[in-house]
Amino acid sequence: MDISVVVPLYNEAESLPELAAWIERVMTDNAFSYEIIFVNDGSTDSSWEVIKDLSAKNPAIHGVAFRRNYGKSPALNTGFARAKGDVVITMDADLQDSPDEIPELYRMITADGYDLVSGWKQKRYDPLSKTIPTKLFNATARRVSGIHNLHDFNCGLKAYRNKVVKHIEVYGDMHRYIPYLAKNAGFTRIGEKVVKHQARKYGKTKFGLDRFVNGYLDLATLWFTGRFGAKPMHFFGLLGSLMFMIGFVSVIVVGALKLYNLNNGHPYTLVTNSPYFYIALTTMIIGTQLFLAGFVGELVVRNSPRRNSYEIEEEI
Repeated sequence: MDISVVVPLYNEAESLPELAAWIERVMTDNAFSYEIIFVNDGSTDSSWEVIKDLSAKNPAIHGVAFRRNYGKSPALNTGFARAKGDVVITMDADLQDSPDEIPELYRMITADGYDLVSGWKQKRYDPLSKTIPTKLFNATARRVSGIHNLHDFNCGLKAYRNKVVKHIEVYGDMHRYIPYLAKNAGFTRIGEKVVKHQARKYGKTKFGLDRFVNGYLDLATLWFTGRFGAKPMHFFGLLGSLMFMIGFVSVIVVGALKLYNLNNGHPYTLVTNSPYFYIALTTMIIGTQLFLAGFVGELVVRNSPRRNSYEIEEEI
């Protein structure tokens, strides 16, 4: 099979028939063998009934229905697990992503050798309250992830080589960072394509401003787990040791100053009356706690069944 199209959705009953017909037309015009996987993320409207009706008319259309709303990441992960096409295309169900982009995305994966191609909505039809935070978010994501050629990490329109989606796990709200997940899994051939963005035709957006706060927290999580997930002592142990040594040296300095003043007849105060003593002591305690956190993390990693789960690309 050439292409699997994975479409996560929540309350998009009005747009589904038009989207399905549009995808079918593109696939037929380009002679692609394909499947469409609609993942209904606990919709409360008639989305699931529409999907069942579409599937009855076209056997290439499949559907998965969640019992309740779990979010876009679990929906994508479920679709990825079922995708059989050589190239997997993801797009949103609100008709803001154009299926006409599919042939070129497919060519970039199969002919140009990319593992992942992300869409870039260079011209957007969104309010400033959404576009400005998005620009700041993407600038931060580029710097942290090291993927400097991407302008829009969160674009729903993406293309993947099949083995990419089989080797990454999208959970929580990590759908915003799928290129970063792919890079951490060893798929570094990541490209970008300018895609057409269309104004929403039906309904309203399902995302609020809280996604930007959650997005930065998820980015910090990915950065830490990608860099120190298998060796937590390298982070906590180093930081803890540094803080402990600073506190220890500070205590010695406070004590030495008292002895110096005492031996030379200068005025002095008790060590316990100095605020620097307590600051130094607190620094030593925090340093010890950080070191122990790294030690416990190492024990957890050592006993993890995936501690040596390295991906082998090829073997002769």
